[in-house]
Amino acid sequence: MPVFRLSRNRLDFPNPRLAERDGLLAIGGDLRPERLLLAYANGIFPWYNPGEEILWWCPHERFLIFPDQIHVSHSMKKYMKKHNIYILLNRDFKDTIHRCRMKREEEGTWIGDDMEAAYFALYQKGFAVSVEAYEDGELAGGLYGVSIGKCFFGESMFSEKENGSKAALIVFGKLLAEHDFCFMDCQFHTEHLERMGGQYVSWEKYQQLLKNIN
Repeated sequence: MPVFRLSRNRLDFPNPRLAERDGLLAIGGDLRPERLLLAYANGIFPWYNPGEEILWWCPHERFLIFPDQIHVSHSMKKYMKKHNIYILLNRDFKDTIHRCRMKREEEGTWIGDDMEAAYFALYQKGFAVSVEAYEDGELAGGLYGVSIGKCFFGESMFSEKENGSKAALIVFGKLLAEHDFCFMDCQFHTEHLERMGGQYVSWEKYQQLLKNIN
């Protein structure tokens, strides 16, 4: 099945059900806020190498963390009792996304200048969020993502201290649970996120959950 090519002049996407088995749905288009919001509302997200054409993905098995089911390991519970851990939201969105980028530069990152600019534009419109975790007053780690309705779509994390990104995810997850958010979309499976409670859900269930955007 051929991959769909998007036009910069038309704000649309093909039916997400037409994605390839690996999740690839379309190529091209742009990263303007309106397109990004349309994408996330339909379970689609951009992921590609800097300097290459934009690739749009929609895996049909979705890997999610439900905020009220986030798993905190015994060692993390000890760590969080030992230190004064707290988070700030949107302390410095540009700094947070750039730290996420820099932490992945050596192994290869999808966060290029265009992605940084696109998500900062979403942040300015109130749809992107940065989360920064502090350990005893020092920046320990953080993450950023897209927040629409009662749905949060995670994009990337960074750690400046051991357990920094885990602490950010755990405390932020508890905050989302308190505000009745229905899921944190991890996009792709990792063993790290699975240990924290990540699980696969079917495309049909994910579509039902996406209704919480409105």
